[in-house]
Amino acid sequence: MVPNSEWVLMYRGGLTRSRIAALTRAPAATVGYHLAMARAADPGLQAAHVNAASTQARVSVQSLARMHRLVAMVQETGRYPSRTAPAAGERTLAAWLERRRHDAAAGTLAPVYRNGLAVLPGWHRLPRPVADAARWQDRLSALVRYRAAGHDWPRHKADTVGEEHVLGVWLHAQRQKAHLGDLDPAKAQALDKMLPGWRAGRQRGRKPKNSSGTSD
Repeated sequence: MVPNSEWVLMYRGGLTRSRIAALTRAPAATVGYHLAMARAADPGLQAAHVNAASTQARVSVQSLARMHRLVAMVQETGRYPSRTAPAAGERTLAAWLERRRHDAAAGTLAPVYRNGLAVLPGWHRLPRPVADAARWQDRLSALVRYRAAGHDWPRHKADTVGEEHVLGVWLHAQRQKAHLGDLDPAKAQALDKMLPGWRAGRQRGRKPKNSSGTSD
């Protein structure tokens, strides 16, 4: 008989015997027996458990259950949960995963999550459509701040540098897409609402204006 690998992984991540039993609905005595075998085979297991346990205060049984549902879903369907899914349960998993991705990026991810999610290679990276959407929103927000600071519409020409060039290239791309009819309607609506006049841009012969509408 060999120790239950899932229980050993959870124990290594800092969970106690009783929490593992509650999560897996297994008898505590059975879990304890498996963990005893695992400790006998791996002298370093107990130390790893103690070290990880200090970071487990914020890890709940409910959160661990969500992790296991997430892993099962991805392995079964081949896709990650969506924040816009019709089912509330899937939206909850998507929100949970987003928080774990932020924790991983900040270096604060609890070991039990890191170990449990390791079966999904690349889980910590945002899917490209999600990453692209987040980047688009970041550019929009940056341009709103840029204009609010009193700057004219940013230029995309090669002689511009820094923030103006980055925002200018992005804005030029949105104008081109709008001209060709390829700009997503929701994005066009957001631009119209947040940045009136974005389609026309700078007016020749007119001096740049600051955010109050007066000439610089």
